[in-house]
Amino acid sequence: MTIARDLFIGGKDVPARSGRTTRDVAPYTGEVYAIVAAAGVEDVTLAVDAADSAFEDWAAVRPFARRAIFLKAADLLEERGDQAAELMAGEVGGTRPWAYFNVALAADMLREAAAAITAPRGEVLSAQEDGALGLAVREPVGVVAAFSPWNAPLILGARAVAAALAAGNTVVLKPSENAPLACGLFIADVLRDAGLPDGALNVITNDPADGAGIAEALIADPRVRAVNFTGSTGVGRIIGTHAARHLKPAVLELGGKNAVIVLDDADVDYAVDAAAFAVFMNAGQICMSGDRVLVHESLAEEFTRKFVAKVAALPSGSPMEPATVIGPLIGPEAAQRVAALVRDAVDKGATVLAGGGEPDGAVHPATVLTDVPENADLHYTEVFGPVCVLRRFSTDDEAVTLANDTDNGLSAGIITENGSHGLRVARRVKTGIVHVNDQSVADEPQAPFGGFKASGYGRFGGLWGIEAFSNTRWVTLATQHAHYPF
Repeated sequence: MTIARDLFIGGKDVPARSGRTTRDVAPYTGEVYAIVAAAGVEDVTLAVDAADSAFEDWAAVRPFARRAIFLKAADLLEERGDQAAELMAGEVGGTRPWAYFNVALAADMLREAAAAITAPRGEVLSAQEDGALGLAVREPVGVVAAFSPWNAPLILGARAVAAALAAGNTVVLKPSENAPLACGLFIADVLRDAGLPDGALNVITNDPADGAGIAEALIADPRVRAVNFTGSTGVGRIIGTHAARHLKPAVLELGGKNAVIVLDDADVDYAVDAAAFAVFMNAGQICMSGDRVLVHESLAEEFTRKFVAKVAALPSGSPMEPATVIGPLIGPEAAQRVAALVRDAVDKGATVLAGGGEPDGAVHPATVLTDVPENADLHYTEVFGPVCVLRRFSTDDEAVTLANDTDNGLSAGIITENGSHGLRVARRVKTGIVHVNDQSVADEPQAPFGGFKASGYGRFGGLWGIEAFSNTRWVTLATQHAHYPF
């Protein structure tokens, strides 16, 4: 049965003012999964109206009362885990393990946001004047424009709104056109049922053809005071440009070209398992996925043999099958884009060690390449699919140079049995996140999450997220009369 959903504005489900709708297509079957309202610019204004009207009351809610809403929302999300898994399988082709991971982490993000609400939020400053008290006070900024992507819809939908709401802001969320339910309306339903007041969170869905105009109108509204976006680097540049034009701070979490580095003191079997997870979890559709696996030459032969065998045996196909590891990409067009990157690399001299070939609809084979030349598009382009490149190195210096040879700087994994060795290498890799003796895909809600270079700027997570959506003010109190020169 096809799902039908309206916009979520002011706590109510309302159709687009124009009456228009748009289709939400299931990537594995190609069938229409849902029909959602297609917002226009006039609906953006209505959503911001609702958020602006709700702001003062929401910001004034007592911290423990606000905290209770987030804790209840976390529990509700976990209770609806089976519903979420079915939604992710149908809407984005997510496998069941990936869906339940989304549920668990998104719930913990809500709990971390709850904890941050009652954490200290200011400092007492050293004042220069006798008898004066100086304060640095963090306050909510107002209405926040949020953009959530489809690939980890519950995690990134929750992260798009949690810190901003916890800080006392109200939010207008524009979810991806590829997952308007999972990374938008489902999250709103959970928070509404947990007691979030009307207007604190509003969700506008849209037709893909209108996405650019909707985003620009939302950011341009003078009542919107901050922006957060998670998605591709290309779109992130556009969002960041709009925000800068209107002098609005932005948090941009963008793409990656991440490396998993297997040092000469690694456990090979562990390295094989870690790298396979980094590359192929969610069919490689994670910003932290390991596009590149760099292996010390002393381990390369054994690692390659075991890794290729493991990859060749990964089950692929329907996301509804419990054993599936390689499910569909977000659509057949995405699978063809990945296949084109592989063909280009092979045409220019790369060797296929596993996989390759043409996709089956939206399912692309798990693929391992080596000898990819620098003039291949795959060398620098984020794959966002189940493909990786193996490359040998002979020294730590070479590994660091290879890992840093990208415009991106999001995440890295360093596999080693020697923590001090791994830490030495980690300090030289130019990424916002690095995991020693673990792979590149990891996220914890209390940790600062974000990248360097073309992977964006700003940080989500814990108090860093609260600070990103707060305005720090300097407030002084003079306890005695000052003396003025005239």
